[in-house]
Amino acid sequence: MDFGLSQDQELLQQSAAEFLVAECPPTLVREVARGGDGYPRALYRKMAELGWMGLVVPEQHGGSGLGMLDLALLCEQLGRAVVPGPFFSSAVLATLAILHGGASAQRKRWLPRLASGEAVGTLALLEESDRLDAAGVAMRARKRGGTWTLSGSKLFVTDAHVADLLVVACRTGGRNEEGVTLFLVPRETPGVTVLPLPSIDVTRRTTEVRFEHVELPADAVLGSPGRGWRTVARVRDAAAVLLAADSLGGAQRALELAVEYSKVREQFGRVIGSFQAVKHLAAEMVSEIEPARALVWYAAYAADALPREAPRAASMAKACLSDVYSRVANRAVQIHGGIGFTWEHDLHFWFKRAKWNELAFGDATWHRERVATLAKL
Repeated sequence: MDFGLSQDQELLQQSAAEFLVAECPPTLVREVARGGDGYPRALYRKMAELGWMGLVVPEQHGGSGLGMLDLALLCEQLGRAVVPGPFFSSAVLATLAILHGGASAQRKRWLPRLASGEAVGTLALLEESDRLDAAGVAMRARKRGGTWTLSGSKLFVTDAHVADLLVVACRTGGRNEEGVTLFLVPRETPGVTVLPLPSIDVTRRTTEVRFEHVELPADAVLGSPGRGWRTVARVRDAAAVLLAADSLGGAQRALELAVEYSKVREQFGRVIGSFQAVKHLAAEMVSEIEPARALVWYAAYAADALPREAPRAASMAKACLSDVYSRVANRAVQIHGGIGFTWEHDLHFWFKRAKWNELAFGDATWHRERVATLAKL
């Protein structure tokens, strides 16, 4: 592995950072968080024009055909700017599910639309048990003749309220990994109801999706019936890596906000950044962020180049960054003092996103236990 970035990757990183500073300032994040559906369409049109929605989509389907490390670098910048909206649910979850599990016709139909931003997708996986393994998929789909019928509900589905397409995990037989089938469900299908759920992260919207005798044609199955879990597992690992990347960018920005504040806030006639206790907090933040970067880059690299190592690398990165982002955001709030808790100050966007990232697709404990299991400890 080359431990440095290529010139193209450095250019992607720099151009994304500059674009988001100009197009997604905290004032826009605040405006989106205050109301509406949480989907800044004008910003997303510009992001789509830059090719961000289809970064890992093959060129024959309208994408750029880049790899997971490129996508991780982009997600780091999105996390740094706490970009609101459905990028993670659409450009990551739905796109990768169709890319890895879809038949040729399904890729041809959906990937160009997702890559261009014409369509928004999401993944409906979790249920009441909140389990991330195959045993957590209990919602049933039954086949009669040439038609599938879905009944049940999915929880914590991100951005389903603005999605055109839901990738839904159902049980069609067997136990655990056997018998899990993925379905492509247009949101406007009769019987599909999307209900908002409260979420700590105001930059992302979470929903419950109910399916009441939703009838689908046979070609709504993503890939083959009963073989959907392999796709889910791969998307779950990719989600862990890219949330870790988002957390890395967010932690870096929270550190910068804290340092900037410590240089102007005065106490006892001195800027607070001159106090040893504040310096210690900042030093601890730096010492946690920099080593974590190597874990994220390695996990993204492994996703493309080291398939046997990829699950363990993904869990190691997610476990580390879940803790790092939360601790860094917490210390940033401490340096800000009381103002750090208020709605009026921007820091709470990063603090709340850290909490969402910490729990989504497995918290640190879940991923550490998985690392131990994969290592047969």
